[in-house]
Amino acid sequence: MEQIDLNCDIGEGFGTYNVGFDEEIMPYISSANIACGLHAGDYTTMNKTVQLALENNVAIGAHPGLPDLQGFGRRKMAISPQEAFEMVLYQIGALHSFVIAHGGTLRHVKPHGALYNMAAVDSKLAEAITEAIYRFQPELILFGLANSELIKAGKKIGLQTANEVFADRTYQNDGTLTPRHQANALIHDVEQSVDQAIRIVKKRKVRTIEGIDIAVQADTICLHGDSPSALHFARMLNKKFTEEGIKIFKNK
Repeated sequence: MEQIDLNCDIGEGFGTYNVGFDEEIMPYISSANIACGLHAGDYTTMNKTVQLALENNVAIGAHPGLPDLQGFGRRKMAISPQEAFEMVLYQIGALHSFVIAHGGTLRHVKPHGALYNMAAVDSKLAEAITEAIYRFQPELILFGLANSELIKAGKKIGLQTANEVFADRTYQNDGTLTPRHQANALIHDVEQSVDQAIRIVKKRKVRTIEGIDIAVQADTICLHGDSPSALHFARMLNKKFTEEGIKIFKNK
């Protein structure tokens, strides 16, 4: 039986604003990437989301992003490696305090949005991010785009890494994700997204927007919790994975 981790970007509400289906989606995932307050989330949301994850036996990860609430952390910013180090360290520490307060364990770190994509191709940013993670707690697992500079930097410094793939995003020939400002960046059809996920897990290949198959290592699949179809997608993905003999494993 094939096994895969299913992670979800979650806890992205702020104040009185709710984003996504955090409570409903938890039973269908194995890892939660919880926003840490800069691109989304706040102290109340972090606290609630950590408790939800623990109640559902879901592994907890920090999801640090750029300081850009208005742009949801998806707009590129000109930051130095030192700034990247500091903002990642700051956010991991913030989430970790809630995890410890509830008797849990922080298992992984996954950068968010533009920070994630910038570090996927910028070795200096990638090294700064991985240094922050390593110096905070070297046992943490780094989630990064499969075969990216972020994964390379994580391995170099001595972190355990998880190559991440995406069911609802399209790929470029170099293995990077199609930028969100392009019309074909997202796969909106749930069945098409599920089919892509199954093919990635079983064949370790993904078809690019130019129709070329490229090899990808798949340790964890991302589910975007802020998508309107996230809950439907999570349910269908679990159903289809079971039918295809793919197990979503809990790795706490």
